[in-house]
Amino acid sequence: MTEKENQFLTYWEKNRETQSTFISKLLRGLPMALLFALPVLLLVVCVWLLFPDWYMKISKTSPGAFIMVIIALMMVVAFYSFFRMQYKWEMNEQLYNEIKAKKNNNNSVNTQ
Repeated sequence: MTEKENQFLTYWEKNRETQSTFISKLLRGLPMALLFALPVLLLVVCVWLLFPDWYMKISKTSPGAFIMVIIALMMVVAFYSFFRMQYKWEMNEQLYNEIKAKKNNNNSVNTQ
């Protein structure tokens, strides 16, 4: 076993329970999700603040449409942040199980 694998085992044994909760995944994934949604959010807010009459005349939508776009965007942010961190957690868990099995195999071979 390499030193890097041993370090990962130690790290994951300490952090796997805290990182497995829904709130932890949501909060830890939030910065990347906001970075993902920031350009769309800025465009919507700029159009809404700077050109509200122009957009309403062109698109013939109600003023509530902007609010719905922002709500939908926040839902996308929440979805992206949670599932991104869920994926990372599952990958770390799989790597942990593989290294643990490798360690157990090495121990059983060495004792025989």
